[in-house]
Amino acid sequence: MSAVFTIMRRDLARSFAGGGWLLPLVFFLLVATLVPVAIGPDPMILGRIGGGVLWTATLLAALLPIDRLIAPDRDAGVLDQYAVRGISEELVAIGKIAAHWISFGPPLMIAALPASALLAMDAETLWQVEVGLAIGSLGLAALAVTISALVAGLPSGGALAGLLMLPLAVPILIFGAGALDEFQQGAFPLLGASALVLLAAAPFATGAAIRAMRD
Repeated sequence: MSAVFTIMRRDLARSFAGGGWLLPLVFFLLVATLVPVAIGPDPMILGRIGGGVLWTATLLAALLPIDRLIAPDRDAGVLDQYAVRGISEELVAIGKIAAHWISFGPPLMIAALPASALLAMDAETLWQVEVGLAIGSLGLAALAVTISALVAGLPSGGALAGLLMLPLAVPILIFGAGALDEFQQGAFPLLGASALVLLAAAPFATGAAIRAMRD
C-alpha cells in the first residue's frame, strides 16, 4: 500500500502546485452566482431549485480535470515506470482516485457553503447536499479517473470524455438531487450504492485501460 500513498502524494502535489484543483471550484461557484442572475432573486424559487443546481454544477465541474488525470503521466512515461517497479495498474488507479477525490470532493463541499447562501437554501437542504456530495463525489472521482484512462491519447479526448462520463454519472445526479426530496427516502442508499459500484469497478477498468495503452 506504500505505492498507493506515494502515487497519491505525487498527484496531490501536482494538483495543488499547478492550481488544477481551482478550476472545478471556480466553475462551481460561477454557476451558483449566475443562476440567481438568470432567474431572479426570488428566495422561494432559488431555495427550491438550489440543491439541483449544485448537483448539476458538481457533475459538470467533475468533467474539467479529466484530461489531466492520466494523459500527462502517460506522455511522460510515468505509467511505464510504475510498471517497471512492479506496481500494478490497479494500485495506480486506486492512488489516483484517492488523490483526485481529495483535490475535488472536499473543496466542492466547502464551496457549497457560500453557494447555498447565493441560492437561498435553508440549513436542512444544505446539510443534505453536503452529505450527498460527500458520497457522490467519491463515485464521480472514480468515474473521472476511469474515463480519463479510456480517452488518454485519443484525438479530441476531452470531448469524448464528456460524452462517456455524462450518461454514466446520471444515476449519481438523479439520486443526489432526489435525496433532497422529502418524499424520496430511499435516495441516499441508492446514491451510496451507485458510488460504491463505481468505486469497486474503477480500479479494474482503469487498470485494463492503462494496460491497453501499451499494446
